[in-house]
Amino acid sequence: MTLRIVFFGTPAFAVPTLTEIVGQGHEVVAVYSQPPRAAGRGLTLRKSPVHETAERFGIPVETPRNLRNDEAAARFAELAPDVGIVVAYGLILPVPILDTPSEGCLNLHASLLPRWRGAAPIARAIMAGDSETGVMVMR
Repeated sequence: MTLRIVFFGTPAFAVPTLTEIVGQGHEVVAVYSQPPRAAGRGLTLRKSPVHETAERFGIPVETPRNLRNDEAAARFAELAPDVGIVVAYGLILPVPILDTPSEGCLNLHASLLPRWRGAAPIARAIMAGDSETGVMVMR
């Protein structure tokens, strides 16, 4: 079964998931990623690893700074996704976006929740000396 998917992600950690979804033959109708940020010695604007990967696959990329408005919800609804998949995106998805995909949304979080909820869970696990960690997928 081929699904219409909207993928939300930003860092390199999210790239393998996006790549696998595309490789499985699903239709990724859009990728949402954080806007380009100044980086490096020259502080030039750089696209996120997910943004660059999506462009290589020819997938349209959205980089909104905010999803909590009617315009963002309407734009997302136009995509008519079956599923939303979130991997280290950087913004909390508001209810109108979470409610749009016909089959719901899945979030992959890089820790065994509730430990290290929030940002940078892998770094926090390492700094705490955790001997093991994992990932959680939640709906």
